[in-house]
Amino acid sequence: MAEILNYEEQVALHTKTKKTTVAFIKVVNNLWYDKSIELVLFRNTLVDKQANEVLNLIDYVKEFVNKPITIDDALEIATAIQKLDLPCSKLDIGKLVYEFYLNPKKYTGKLEFVKHKLQDATTFKNITPKDVVLYGFGRIGRLLARELMSKMGKGSQLRLRAIVTRGEINQTVLEKRASLLAVDSVHGNFLGTVQTDIEKKALRINGTTVYMISANNPEDIDYTKYDIKDALVIDNTGAFRDNKALGRHLKAVGASKVLLTAPGKGIPNIVHGVNHKKYNPDTVDIFSAASCTTNAITPILKVLEDNFGIKKGHLETIHAYTNDQNLVDNMHSKYRRGRAAALNMVITETGAGAAVSKAIPSLAGKLTSNAIRVPVPNGSLAILNLQLGTEVTTERINAIVKKYALEGELVEQIKYSLDNELVSSDIIGTTAPSIFDSKATIVNNETIVIYIWYDNEYGYSHQVMRLAKHIAKVRRFTYY
Repeated sequence: MAEILNYEEQVALHTKTKKTTVAFIKVVNNLWYDKSIELVLFRNTLVDKQANEVLNLIDYVKEFVNKPITIDDALEIATAIQKLDLPCSKLDIGKLVYEFYLNPKKYTGKLEFVKHKLQDATTFKNITPKDVVLYGFGRIGRLLARELMSKMGKGSQLRLRAIVTRGEINQTVLEKRASLLAVDSVHGNFLGTVQTDIEKKALRINGTTVYMISANNPEDIDYTKYDIKDALVIDNTGAFRDNKALGRHLKAVGASKVLLTAPGKGIPNIVHGVNHKKYNPDTVDIFSAASCTTNAITPILKVLEDNFGIKKGHLETIHAYTNDQNLVDNMHSKYRRGRAAALNMVITETGAGAAVSKAIPSLAGKLTSNAIRVPVPNGSLAILNLQLGTEVTTERINAIVKKYALEGELVEQIKYSLDNELVSSDIIGTTAPSIFDSKATIVNNETIVIYIWYDNEYGYSHQVMRLAKHIAKVRRFTYY
């Protein structure tokens, strides 16, 4: 039985814990800014986090792996990592601490343990940084800009060099673009600096020049004028959707690859973690990151299909309203979407059910789907009603999803929620595209109903980033 502390002892323990957490945060940030080594805690970012945020994550880890993990354990592992000569890396310190707990007597100490676990890093080849151009600067474009600049480190992976929009680039336009990047009604303030540079027609983001280029046609741009070469163009306008239209980007001087942040026609539609390895970026130039809903449901569907088989099912997505809906009642090309988005639940269509089969061919023709847009600006929920190939229990469904969230190819894609009170505002800012609500699972023999939350902006943007790194061949050494 744990010792019961008096009030003074509790205060002293809390103070010690906070000091340890501050020391841990210092090591995390030093690793990132000095060595481009990013530490995460079961896929939750740690760079630039506050002490209370880190301690809350430690509490989540304790419950997730059912081990008495402490901030002291995390600090010791992080300090051991700091002593190693590692390449640009992304390391899950939560997984490392958990694995040390499983067999602590096998190693003489945490340094020997970390050396053993990360020994493959010594053979990892250096990567060549890739220039990135954002074509469009809407909701997804601005989140990508934030993440590209926040996660740039020493610039060893993706380098945001330019943003392409239509219209004149003047001081007023630059100031408005800078303001929209710096502040956001949903995602809060950008944890960085944004200034304007009218002489260069650019934004200075975290002290780095990012050119603002005006163009009506992608093929008219010469990126080499801005010292941009062999660039990956991330098209987030939605204006170009097929191979021919997106191929116009490749006619621009200095562009070599294209990534569409929407479902595409006649091009590979990728859900990173599920089917990205099927397409070699050496031979394919144009990719689609599919939709936010497809990225949310596909990882969970793959787990269920691989382990139990899916006979048929229906997807209903309760989706935040988007910019293509009307603010007040007005004419719209789509039925119902013309009604005021912030005042109504709006039934509309989604192609996510059919789109899943592009990543998981065995599910072709097995899923129907529909969508309801609801009056929240961000944060969505997919409800999957599925008939499986075998009888299961709630415990078995949850256990298998938890296993995939802990290890394997889908750890970046699936977050396993243990929260009894989870609501849509809680999942804002989650990097995983698929948040499995373990407390909401319903099972009746072979029929199951599962609930998958997703930040349709932020979680999706991180899937785009993961795919961009695959296309650009700048994926770091990883351990998670």
